[in-house]
Amino acid sequence: MTNAPVIRTMTRDDVDFAIRLAAKEGWNPGLSDAECFYAADPEGFFIAEQNGEPVATISAVRYGDGYGFVGLYIVIPAERGKGYGMALWDHAMTHLEGRNVGLDAVTEQEQTYKKSGFSTSYRSTRFQGIGGGSKPEEVVPLSKVDFTQIASYDRQCFPEGRESFLRSWLEAVGVRGFAVMDGDNLSGFGVIRPCASGYKIGPLFADNGDVAETIYQALMAAVPGEKVFLDVIEPNGAAVKLAKSHDLEEVFVTVRMYTEDEPATALDKIFGVTSFELG
Repeated sequence: MTNAPVIRTMTRDDVDFAIRLAAKEGWNPGLSDAECFYAADPEGFFIAEQNGEPVATISAVRYGDGYGFVGLYIVIPAERGKGYGMALWDHAMTHLEGRNVGLDAVTEQEQTYKKSGFSTSYRSTRFQGIGGGSKPEEVVPLSKVDFTQIASYDRQCFPEGRESFLRSWLEAVGVRGFAVMDGDNLSGFGVIRPCASGYKIGPLFADNGDVAETIYQALMAAVPGEKVFLDVIEPNGAAVKLAKSHDLEEVFVTVRMYTEDEPATALDKIFGVTSFELG
C-alpha cells in the first residue's frame, strides 16, 4: 500500500453513498436500506478515503453485547489491489473485537474469509419470482400487531435484539408486512420492500411451512407483476421446499460464516433472510 487511507466513521449521507456502490455492484439494495441500516448502529459504518476521495466502504454493525455483522464491504473498482480494502477490513474487525462476527460471503470469497478466521455454517440461495395471486384471508396487516410481539419473535431468529433496526425496517416507505395470529399469539410475519429492481421479501419468519406459505402468498399478492427476490437458508428444508414449490429461479448462492460457533437461533423458523448486508 503506497499511502495509508484515512478511515473514519460514516455520516448518514455516506451510508447513501455506500448503498449506491452496492447498487453498482448488482446487490440490488432496498430503496430505504440506508436509513434502516444506519438506525441499527450509527457508529458501525466506515469509509476509507485517499486524498479526500472515498475508496472503500464497510459496515461493522454491533448487536447487543456479543454479536456483530459485517457487510457493504466494497472497494471502488479503480482502487482495488492497493491495500485500501484490507486496511478498512482491519479497522472494522478491531471495532468488533470480542464479539462473534457474522457475514454472508459470495462463494468465490469463502476461502479468503476462512483465512481471516471465519468458519462456514451454511449456504443461502437467492430465488427470484414474479408477484401476483390472491391474499389469503387469514393474514393480518403487520401494523395491527403489537411491536413487542414482533420484536420477541424476531429475537428467536436473530442472535441479539435489534429493535431500533426492526422498527425502522417495518416503517420504511413502500414496505408491506403481514402476519398470521393464533389467537393472541404471533405465528409468523413477513415483510416485502421495494428495491432498485423489483422487491425483496425479508424477513419471513414462521412457526412452520404452512404459516410461511400463507404469509408468502400475501406478500406476493401485494406486488402483482413485479420481480420478487427471496433469500432462503439451506438448513431449513421447508423453506427450500416453499421456494421450489413456486418454481422460483435460483439467482446466486452465499455462505453464512462466523468467527466463533454458530449462534443459537431457530433456523427452522427462518423462511426468508432479512438482509445479506446486516444479517
